[in-house]
Amino acid sequence: MFRSTPGCSMLRLSSIAAIASGAAFGASRVAFKHFTAALALSVALLSGFAEAEPTSGAADKKGETIRVVAFGDSLTAGYGLPVPDGFAPQLQRWLRANGAPDVIVINAGVSGDTTSDGLARLDWSIGPDADAVILELGANDALRGVDPAVARANLDKMLARLKERGLPVLLAGMKSPRNWGDEYVEAFEPIYKDLATKYGAMLYPFFLDGLVGQTALFQRDGLHPNADGVKKLVETIGPSVLKLIEQARAKK
Repeated sequence: MFRSTPGCSMLRLSSIAAIASGAAFGASRVAFKHFTAALALSVALLSGFAEAEPTSGAADKKGETIRVVAFGDSLTAGYGLPVPDGFAPQLQRWLRANGAPDVIVINAGVSGDTTSDGLARLDWSIGPDADAVILELGANDALRGVDPAVARANLDKMLARLKERGLPVLLAGMKSPRNWGDEYVEAFEPIYKDLATKYGAMLYPFFLDGLVGQTALFQRDGLHPNADGVKKLVETIGPSVLKLIEQARAKK
């Protein structure tokens, strides 16, 4: 069993206190806050308001629209940003401008979620009209020092369920803070590649690729990308999402 120990971590954490206080990647400071976030997401998904932007009538014809669910934590949810600057809206705009005018990106991110939280809400967060999924979870597990075996098991179960539903998946990887030690890092970081191979999912090795170390691309907490950071993130992951959409379109 791995145990959390104090120290400095990657991803420009200003201090380990950020993790302990629940600031890390939008972790809820109290259970009620997390509950209300999940409740708000469920209402949004049921009402259709979680779509990044309204789609045009032409693009929303049955059988033509591709719905990509961005399922993750605060990095997906757009923590600290106006709605239009979050990951899902920016990704949708980029995709529509780069060959996928019929795509809708649905924001199913909840700030503070671990892989355990994601597993618990997977079935109701990813509705029957979903065509593809971007799965981005694990950052909070790593920041809190959750046993990598737990994160692996949770992600394994999520990927198994999505495969049973026939949904193409882009699995977004995450790095581990180095303060947990080499043993932890070596157990955590191979999870994504191993599971992508096991389930035939697409792999995007590191969700924050190209951002770490660039202070100007992060909010004041040093943890969450600002609007410019999300823009760079979207431009980097966008080509992979276009391939995911091709897979989804082939299943239509």
